[in-house]
Amino acid sequence: MEKAKKERLEKNGWKVGDIDEFLGLSEAEMAIIEMKVALAKALIAKRKANGLSQEEVAKMSGTSQSRLAKMEKANSSVSLELMIRALFSLGTTKKELLKMMAA
Repeated sequence: MEKAKKERLEKNGWKVGDIDEFLGLSEAEMAIIEMKVALAKALIAKRKANGLSQEEVAKMSGTSQSRLAKMEKANSSVSLELMIRALFSLGTTKKELLKMMAA
């Protein structure tokens, strides 16, 4: 947000902050959310690059299509482990995975 806009909002009584402040998230919780989002984006890109449907990737990774859809939305009910397993089933290497999580 631009500095001038932030100052104008604060002058008018608004509190300006980040999503983690608004939701009261810890640094660790925010890091996990960021990793999930990065993995979800990578999963979509990898699936599409391989020309596969959600159903095909779900079968490859031992889960359901609806669960894979939740992975691609970074749903809180999906574990990082399941997302990683799906990426590995698409041929992702450990090195690629670490880059995805660091992005």
